[in-house]
Amino acid sequence: MHENIELNAIVPDYLIGKRLDQALADLFPDYSRSRLKEWILAGQVTLDGKVLDKPREKLFGGEQVEIRTQVELQQQHQAEAIELDIQYEDDHILVINKPADLVVHPGAGNSHGTLLNALLNHVPQIGTVPRAGIVHRLDKDTTGLMVVAKTIPAQTHLVAQLQAREISREYEAVVNGTMVAGGTIDEPIGRHDSKRTSMAVRATGKPAVTHYRVMKKFRAHTHLRLKLETGRTHQIRVHMAYLHHPIVGDPLYGGRPRPPKSASEELRDTLRNFRRQALHAAQLELAHPITGEWLSWQAPLPEDMVHLLKVLKQDSDQHEADWD
Repeated sequence: MHENIELNAIVPDYLIGKRLDQALADLFPDYSRSRLKEWILAGQVTLDGKVLDKPREKLFGGEQVEIRTQVELQQQHQAEAIELDIQYEDDHILVINKPADLVVHPGAGNSHGTLLNALLNHVPQIGTVPRAGIVHRLDKDTTGLMVVAKTIPAQTHLVAQLQAREISREYEAVVNGTMVAGGTIDEPIGRHDSKRTSMAVRATGKPAVTHYRVMKKFRAHTHLRLKLETGRTHQIRVHMAYLHHPIVGDPLYGGRPRPPKSASEELRDTLRNFRRQALHAAQLELAHPITGEWLSWQAPLPEDMVHLLKVLKQDSDQHEADWD
């Protein structure tokens, strides 16, 4: 399966003297510079009917530029009938509410049963889009909202929005310890020195900014609302652990059970059996990549986090005189 792409334009005067690859990026912003360069080198771009395969070729203005190409379906991954919780869908994008225990992209030990496999089944043509339209990720056990591009133009513009920090992503989390106020964590994140599957705050890492505010304080835990400015791997999990308030249930960054003194057996059991990080992507806002319309979605907390908060509140109410 493949998608035919046919593009036409007249080179305007303001592009006189520009290189071919620069001009195409201006004329066809729905496609990335690297993809346009590939098409030039493959001989799929003509200028006044003549094939031009040199990206640095200078333009004179007024030429008729045409691109005729095909994008082949990526066959390395298999389509699988996995149910998706779809919050929104049109011809260009798909917004899903991801459950816990769903890996986003196939990798070592996870070649099947991933979100990508499900997307290939739900939208077969998405196989022509890089990474099947996945432009950002949630960790396997993080729940909540993700946007997926169904077409190459949508993918190009969503990636540009992410890079420009124009997509708003807000999360809810339950962390260990009582936090008294909100704030901002501006600490770079990079690969951990010795634990290769972990990330850490490192001076040589990439910039990472997380804003957080307190929604509810309990005896030994805090319910937070967080907003990402950047999207580093494990960003919220690493930043909260850096503050010595790791996310409840996070096996990688120290979120082991820490029940308060005199906690009920129900609270102890709930914390002991919460086997994933208590982190949920609750709100997603962005400009539609094709129409430009500002869109917003909210996803309610999953049942396990609702139950955790309920039990924490019961514990706090029962011991109100001890800690209020």
